[in-house]
Amino acid sequence: MSPTSRTTSATAGAGAGRVVPRPAEGVWPGLQDPGENRLRMTVARGLVRAAVRRLPMHLVWPDGSLEGDPSGPGLRLIRPEAFFTRLGRAGLIGFGEGWMVGDWDSDDLVGVLRTLTDHVEELVPRPLRNLRRCYDRGQPREEVAADPSVSQENVHRHYDLSNDLFALFLDESMMYSAAWFDPARPGEPLVDAQHRKIDGILDLAGVRAGQHVLEIGTGWGEAAIRAARRGARVTTLTLSVEQAELARLRAERAGVSDRITIDVRDYREATGEYDAVISIEMIEAVGERFWPEYFRTVDRLLAPGGRFGLQSITMPHHRLRATKSSYTWIHKYIFPGGLIPSLEAIDETLAEHTTMRVGERRSIGLDYAETLHRWRDTFLARAPEVRALGFDETFVRMWDFYLAYSEAGFATGYLDDYQLAIARP
Repeated sequence: MSPTSRTTSATAGAGAGRVVPRPAEGVWPGLQDPGENRLRMTVARGLVRAAVRRLPMHLVWPDGSLEGDPSGPGLRLIRPEAFFTRLGRAGLIGFGEGWMVGDWDSDDLVGVLRTLTDHVEELVPRPLRNLRRCYDRGQPREEVAADPSVSQENVHRHYDLSNDLFALFLDESMMYSAAWFDPARPGEPLVDAQHRKIDGILDLAGVRAGQHVLEIGTGWGEAAIRAARRGARVTTLTLSVEQAELARLRAERAGVSDRITIDVRDYREATGEYDAVISIEMIEAVGERFWPEYFRTVDRLLAPGGRFGLQSITMPHHRLRATKSSYTWIHKYIFPGGLIPSLEAIDETLAEHTTMRVGERRSIGLDYAETLHRWRDTFLARAPEVRALGFDETFVRMWDFYLAYSEAGFATGYLDDYQLAIARP
């Protein structure tokens, strides 16, 4: 799948008020035609209508008729048969794909997704939940294999899309993770909140002048730059060639390139001894099978008395256990091969496989909702520039859905984000 190709045809959605291009089949395989399955379409239609009658939201049918609570956010059906067929065939993957191709639309996408997330346990009646096995075959083996080259390919599919793309909606820090806002500063600039987040992780790891710091997951280099400005020497690891190139340039511009070494290398291949280790929202890409090796690697590299500052997206443990084998829309289109841990899973993995334990912890999950809200606003405002980079309309809608879906998850508490201080007792 190449998200940079352009589509050439468009179909006006009835009642949508705008033209939604149909995806080119060679660019987005399987999206153009949802196929036919009358039984699954009928079942999905019945489940959606039953859910909407219980939830504070409504459906708008192509003829303008409304079903559900008119005071809640509205899901506007444009091609109902295609929408319900995708949903019946592929569950929530089909739901997201329906948005991508314009089978449905909404003036309040985050509101729709927040409502669904708030009531996720009640969307499908318990007797029908086993039907998930009909379409959820688990993550593809080629995306979760142990070979480091698989990890590099997974990273490439997201982070190497284009540095210019990320620069369009991120702030000047180029941090692509939750910021940490000061509640006493309404409207605080995003860059200030991002620097507070980095400083929080550096403080938890005890980073100070004269230390040698290892960073797992470089991003575009801002955390390494900030650590170097404290007087530390930093070795930072990434699997993204494009990120590494820009991070080196940014370190040079910041005047700290002599204190930063940027290696395109898997964390499992790291050697040496470090006074502190930091990692900001990288563990989500590791996968459950490799959490023990991830933490063992940090334990092996950390000098006596050293500390590990970890920032991780988390989910409640019962949801992790229920969904850890599932293949989701996020896996298919955004982050292949990943899995969000729970705090309990982190504690258990540390206890069973390392000498380290979690000490201090702080939640910044609601700050992530605000971060994503700002990213999405900027992304949509600059959508013409995204298209000018060569990304087609299906890609723009895909990222709109991804950012809105993520914002809804953190705003409702379905997801959280923690900064953890980890050390040997």
